[in-house]
Amino acid sequence: MFQLAVCAEMVFRDLPFVERVRKIAGLGFQVEIWDWTKHDISALAASGAVFSSMTGYMKGDLVTKEGAAALLETAELSIEVAKRLRCPRLNLHGTGLGPEGRPVSSVTMMTGAMWLAAYRTLADAAELGRRADVTFCLENLNTDVDHPGVPFARAADTLALVEAVDSPHLRLNLDLYHAQIGEGNLIELVRRALPYVGEIQVADVPGRCEPGTGEIHYPAIARALNEAGYRGTVALEAWASGSDELALQRFRDAFSV
Repeated sequence: MFQLAVCAEMVFRDLPFVERVRKIAGLGFQVEIWDWTKHDISALAASGAVFSSMTGYMKGDLVTKEGAAALLETAELSIEVAKRLRCPRLNLHGTGLGPEGRPVSSVTMMTGAMWLAAYRTLADAAELGRRADVTFCLENLNTDVDHPGVPFARAADTLALVEAVDSPHLRLNLDLYHAQIGEGNLIELVRRALPYVGEIQVADVPGRCEPGTGEIHYPAIARALNEAGYRGTVALEAWASGSDELALQRFRDAFSV
């Protein structure tokens, strides 16, 4: 019913990275990666895996002149890597993320000028995507637990920006783990956001482990997605609470409608 993907950065961590990718693909899932500069792209391209998404920039932000220039410059480099991996979606955030997910440029209050700058930067990214036939996806994050100070972190913010740009080459990476911490009301959120969704990411709350380990009832969300006609990618971006294989099976079970 859905195309299921798994983040190779977070499971099978006892294996070398390319072996993780092969393991996930061998279990029948697509593969998500983060910072491509840390990996052997030739080895990944030869792995036989289908890649669902990857980080689409290496530095920069949406709101400053210098940050936007850096984001767009490194987005062009990321597009070339995405072509080699046949990866259709490239992930963006309000600012670059440093160690443990902390923002490179922290923001305490977003101004009107920041909103306008973010709109312009994302419109430029969408144009890059149009020319290369890839899709940039703006991901919502939570600022309470994992990413304090990231601008445009809430799902409501990312949705507003993507709606404003209104390009098929800029979509949402709707992360329901982050949305549960920051906003909740997930079923109504996915129904509202679905026309602009490029991909959905999941993990349970608290703990950021696989579905079934926390408070989110993912089978109900899967039914709501199915009833709304979603047939796109759902990606597990979560730590395994125990066995990696069991975590992936729980994820598959939760989204087998």
